[in-house]
Amino acid sequence: PPRSTLFPYTTLFRSGTIVFFAPVTTGSVHDPLPTGDYKILGLSWRPTFHYNPDLFWDAKEGDEKATIKAGPNNPVGVVWIALNLEHYGIHGTPEPGRVGHAESHGCVRLTNWDAARVAALVKPGTPVQFR
Repeated sequence: PPRSTLFPYTTLFRSGTIVFFAPVTTGSVHDPLPTGDYKILGLSWRPTFHYNPDLFWDAKEGDEKATIKAGPNNPVGVVWIALNLEHYGIHGTPEPGRVGHAESHGCVRLTNWDAARVAALVKPGTPVQFR
């Protein structure tokens, strides 16, 4: 029989009005999204990605730390929105078709175009609620 799936999503409000709504990937069994109230610390456009295998449950034995150059195909996509929650952020992805269908390492992952739109709507100090 067909299964019904409820996809996670993000919603941005301004003065009680929805100004943005999009599907997201949020966490996994290994790295659940930490529910709570946070704030945006800053934005980094075209970020480099610093891979640290100690932070990834699915890292392969022998993996070493690495820096992946900026660009839409790096693991955090075109923008990193930093939170006051260490190792967690809101960011894009090089695999837009997997948003809402895959696990993340705890972060909130959007398509690159949706992440760019969110980044254009927020600033440091913007409150973030994970529910």
